[in-house]
Amino acid sequence: MNQDPAQLQRDICAKYATWFEPCLGSDRAGLATSTLKLTPSYGVRMANSDGSSSWYIWNGPRSESPDFFQPVHAAHLAAYIPSVIKYLGLPPGFRFIIDEAGYEDVWFEPEVPEA
Repeated sequence: MNQDPAQLQRDICAKYATWFEPCLGSDRAGLATSTLKLTPSYGVRMANSDGSSSWYIWNGPRSESPDFFQPVHAAHLAAYIPSVIKYLGLPPGFRFIIDEAGYEDVWFEPEVPEA
């Protein structure tokens, strides 16, 4: 039985003692689609300034190339990288690193710039 993604996100927020800030399916996220076959997976939620979710997600090394991230509606992230869905309710300033072997590191950095 599949769990409700919003409940999984609330559970992660409770685990890390923070509030739940929904990432709606119509929200945009930045996804480095060229890195999907790499590991581990990284995510950072920036301060929201434009109505997007302000999530940026990539695998492996990050590039500074201006076309590294592509805009993707949050509703489509599960098709690309389902392992990150449960982290999308974390508020701005949170980051994560996860891998397929079960490694999980989640932390808050208060000095995350606006997207």
